[in-house]
Amino acid sequence: MIGDATSLNVYLAPGVTDMRKSIDGLALIVSEVLELDPFSESLFVFCNRGRNKLKILHWQTNGFWLYYRRLEKGRFKWPAADSSYDAVSITRRELNWLLDGLPLHQKSAHRPMLYQAVA
Repeated sequence: MIGDATSLNVYLAPGVTDMRKSIDGLALIVSEVLELDPFSESLFVFCNRGRNKLKILHWQTNGFWLYYRRLEKGRFKWPAADSSYDAVSITRRELNWLLDGLPLHQKSAHRPMLYQAVA
């Protein structure tokens, strides 16, 4: 499941995506437009024009998962699209912020600490 996979790469598809697309259509966008492997251990996140719907495509072992989230009120803080079609790589932490309705870059968030052994 999505909540158990902590080491997955997360990619946002820039711009807007037609939410009528299902697994095959989204996998085609991943391979042809983003030039990434839809069968990799990654999460690919897509957003609609109204920014109130997200789909997440995820390959696991022998099949695809397709997660869908629709907000009844409010909008996702989806990053603005630029002129390129390159996927935007984000962390799982940033994905959680996005799903919670927060911007990707939190100025007041605690920075991750790295443990260093004392010799």
